[in-house]
Amino acid sequence: MRHLRKIFSWWYANSIPSHHPNGSSISRFESRNHEFSPRFVPFNAQFRSFSSEKSQSGRVITEAQAALMDYLHYTRSLQFTDAEYISANSPVFLRNLLQKVKNGEDTRRSITRFLHFHPINEFEPFLESLGLIPSEINRHLPRGLIFLSDDSVLLRNFHTLVNYGIPRSKIGKIFREATEILVSEEGILSSKLCSYEGIGLSKTSVIKIIASVPSLLTGDTSSDLVNVLEGLESMNIDREWIGRNISEENSYSWRRVLLVLDFIRQLDFSEIKAGDLVRTNPGFVLDNSGRTSLSVSVLMIKMGSSKTDLSDLFLNFPAMKLDIFLKNLRFSLQFLITIEMEEEHIKEVIRSHPLLLGSCSLKTPYSVLTSLSIGQKRLCKIIKEDPLQFKNWVLGAKIDRLPSCRRDDALLEHKENFLIRVGFAKDSKDLKRAVMKFRGKGDELEERYNCFVEAGLRPSDVTKMIKLAPHILNQTKDVLERKIDFLVNNLGYPLDCLVTFPAFMSFTLERITTRFLMYDWLKKEGRIKPNLAMSTVLATAEKVFLKRFVGRHPEGPKIWENLKKQVES
Repeated sequence: MRHLRKIFSWWYANSIPSHHPNGSSISRFESRNHEFSPRFVPFNAQFRSFSSEKSQSGRVITEAQAALMDYLHYTRSLQFTDAEYISANSPVFLRNLLQKVKNGEDTRRSITRFLHFHPINEFEPFLESLGLIPSEINRHLPRGLIFLSDDSVLLRNFHTLVNYGIPRSKIGKIFREATEILVSEEGILSSKLCSYEGIGLSKTSVIKIIASVPSLLTGDTSSDLVNVLEGLESMNIDREWIGRNISEENSYSWRRVLLVLDFIRQLDFSEIKAGDLVRTNPGFVLDNSGRTSLSVSVLMIKMGSSKTDLSDLFLNFPAMKLDIFLKNLRFSLQFLITIEMEEEHIKEVIRSHPLLLGSCSLKTPYSVLTSLSIGQKRLCKIIKEDPLQFKNWVLGAKIDRLPSCRRDDALLEHKENFLIRVGFAKDSKDLKRAVMKFRGKGDELEERYNCFVEAGLRPSDVTKMIKLAPHILNQTKDVLERKIDFLVNNLGYPLDCLVTFPAFMSFTLERITTRFLMYDWLKKEGRIKPNLAMSTVLATAEKVFLKRFVGRHPEGPKIWENLKKQVES
């Protein structure tokens, strides 16, 4: 172990790049033998030169830090601990300082001489050492001051935080979020800190809480935090539980934490049982300030879960992070939607097996369908009969192909034969994609295909349309005929516009009618271009359409609502 430590120390000391005095990176071997190409230099010679440069660079930085510390402590009379911390934790400032000093044999002496004749803005390395980035430092530099000792109020409040026990590396967050407390009058900051001890928190807990939520130092003592502590006590959880479980790296909304505590108490739990649940799973109320557990609950309620269902879910929650559980649960829901399972069956599967679905990282529906070599309907049937099959479809698991079902095989063959007849290449990706999207028998698909041909489109163009949007053949012949008639006779568009925008056939007649009536009204009012593409009018998301189209005219929202009512009626 001692030998390994020596190796590690040597590597760390030799791991910082150096530069030649003229600004270029060059080894001593190369400078003596510049007529030779580096590729002819023996490896051991290159390595010795490289190591020497690393060591030299590390020495330069160490000397620069020592010079800055001496200046801050002996010349500017800052406390030794402050000077030492600032010089060791302001690399950007040191790098800029080294650029102003000529490289020489004695870096420390050069910097010391420079600092005696060129006073620095001491607030820059001070703020950097606390964790602020350059752009933040510029915002917090006081006007008209360059010496830290001239801002006695800031230094006093800074030392109050340090002496209380708040790590210097965490004080930068206080600068960002509670700047006013650092320029407050004497005694105010100490009073704030003591006020949190006064509500039953230890100094250790106060340090963690303030470091994570600096805004607690502004205004009055947080009533939301007090209510959270009282809520925990009512669940037989001591007030120090907060300090033991929060992270200084995160921020918290105590109002939302309180909301989650109230929600948990409203489930089918006694106060003691609810306390045991929170004590065992702190993430329920602290992860993202409880937002994640609320998201899980809202999703399950939408699926039809009762209070008892939610209680069982939380009591039997698996040993995993809540955000990963939520991610898996949402993906499972999207999985079922993608394979076009009926809504009531989706809700039933999610509601009855949340622990399973939240614990599984599933493969994509396409991957599962391909591996099993089945269609969507058969997969839906398998899930309805046995949702536990999800365990076999997780990432990394090998999925064996299912034995073929004769009826499914016949339907599949019929569909594939139809697609090959109309121009799809056998075993192509386009063919497989189209088959997965199609609902209905082969003869039904052919009948729907003929709707477009009989309307006047060339068979090759219809094939192009199906490759772009296979789902358009999932509509009945009557629906397709009505939409084609509306496109040509009502909207006045040529039939061949469907070749480039077949998705037109996917939209409902209600959406098509309302959108184009609104577009026509805006054209008459001179508020929009008269030659917009059909896709721009139809495919734009609802919120975007309201903003970019309806919002173009003061009367737009009123006209839009009237048009929707007329079309619906």
